[in-house]
Amino acid sequence: MYELHIANKNYSSWSLRPWVLMRALDIPFAETLVPFAGGAGASWDAFRAFSPTGKVPCLRDGDVTVWDSLAIAEYLAERHPGAWPAAAAARAWARCAAAEMHSGFPALRSVCTMNCGVRVRVDAPDAALRKDIARLGELWNEGLARFGGPFLAGTAFTAVDAFYAPVAFRIQSYGLVLDEASMAYAQRLLDLPAMCEWYAAALAESWRDPEHEDEARRAGVWLEDLRRSA
Repeated sequence: MYELHIANKNYSSWSLRPWVLMRALDIPFAETLVPFAGGAGASWDAFRAFSPTGKVPCLRDGDVTVWDSLAIAEYLAERHPGAWPAAAAARAWARCAAAEMHSGFPALRSVCTMNCGVRVRVDAPDAALRKDIARLGELWNEGLARFGGPFLAGTAFTAVDAFYAPVAFRIQSYGLVLDEASMAYAQRLLDLPAMCEWYAAALAESWRDPEHEDEARRAGVWLEDLRRSA
């Protein structure tokens, strides 16, 4: 059986991507969660026990180790149908969109760091964040219109949706506003059984990582903390 190493569900957007993909495709796996240690870089030693980069996620399949979220998606796609769309045009678009998320949207990542259990008001998003949000809406609308929805590359949830799943939590946490079609798509992601399972587990965590907490506090005014007490 696959073993997927992840970090805190409240914070780890990278961990969510392969986790939700495997859940959505009903791929059995054992989950090993190692919480972030306090302080910048402090998790490296703990994560190095299973990941050559000292980062998460990391997939173990017997003697094979796959240590990058996009590489994990591709590894799974070689072994399980449905990870990418079957149609060539949709598959090419989905791969491009997933890669764009994997390497892009720097302002969205840095300003609106994933913190599932809080609600923050971002009063004055800067130009870089507004640009990322605009591109996000443009991309989502393109996929939904071109391939007919309800998911980005067609009727089925695939890896491209998994790569944008953390964005749905960011929209919820920071009250980000997009166009109607994009907001509806984000809500569809939040309503998925696997996403609901992840969210409930995130709220139940009592761990707090100071670096992640400080990042979320810098984003704006904290309105609510829905998490279990530390």
